[in-house]
Amino acid sequence: MKGIILAGGNGTRLQPLTFVGSKQLVPVYDKPMIYYPLSILMLAGIRDVLFITRPAEAPVFMRLFRDGQSLGMRISYATQDEPRGIADAFRVGANYIGDEDCALILGDNLFHGADLPSLLRRSADRLKGCVLFGHIVSDPRHFGVAEIDERGRLVGIEEKPAQPRSSLAIPGLYFFDPGVVEIARRLTPSARGELEITDVLRAYLDEGRADLVWLGRGVTWLDAGTHDMLLEAAGFVRDVQQRQGVRIGCIEEIAMNMAFISADDCYRLGMEMSQSPYGQYVMECARSHRRLLALAESIDRS
Repeated sequence: MKGIILAGGNGTRLQPLTFVGSKQLVPVYDKPMIYYPLSILMLAGIRDVLFITRPAEAPVFMRLFRDGQSLGMRISYATQDEPRGIADAFRVGANYIGDEDCALILGDNLFHGADLPSLLRRSADRLKGCVLFGHIVSDPRHFGVAEIDERGRLVGIEEKPAQPRSSLAIPGLYFFDPGVVEIARRLTPSARGELEITDVLRAYLDEGRADLVWLGRGVTWLDAGTHDMLLEAAGFVRDVQQRQGVRIGCIEEIAMNMAFISADDCYRLGMEMSQSPYGQYVMECARSHRRLLALAESIDRS
């Protein structure tokens, strides 16, 4: 499965912060916002990722991640000269997707949960068309909403309904088979002038090939696209990291734990940032990983 991160758009909800750059490069506590969606794709086992950005920010993203080799990944880039809606990602990334399944995640979405990686991998393995995720929220009027029947099965999808038929909001994370490209090509812009992701999801639903996976209470989902939510996301990351001693969205640690890179590779990446607490954490993760490997080898020999 390939991954696409949509990191374009004008970030109007975060102005004036976004007058000088992409919102996905705005810090969420101790790292750029874009680290968080990238980390989710990595936790799902995805090593081949396409970033879709505005032309002006493309060089910045390239400087940040280069070709992905240092993380044991392959990272490519494409540009969207103006925002045309989420579904435009499949038109821009058509050649990249080819005949492979793909995951799409929005660049301002943050997810965290102990069981989330295994849930994502199971969902990818069972993909038969598309998978969308549902997360219970107190006010679903601001989101796409999954309409479900009395047995909890997906029967409809609404975009920001005035009177939602369920409290299951649809986060900005989706899995699709290669047919998504042709579905996106057939779309016409909505009244908002955008190619809507909900229209893509409805096409799969009409074909009986859309599966809804509930994200349980143990999963946190935050859309960091407003000033208040950006502050809330930063506070959430800070609190978890300080209380638990682990870092959310640490892509170097994840690359090592997923066996994309070795502990030595991880340590070298930390060394490049050794004057920062983040870099020191990466180095300690590598040292701890080495100790565990040495212990495992010792046990095997005995």
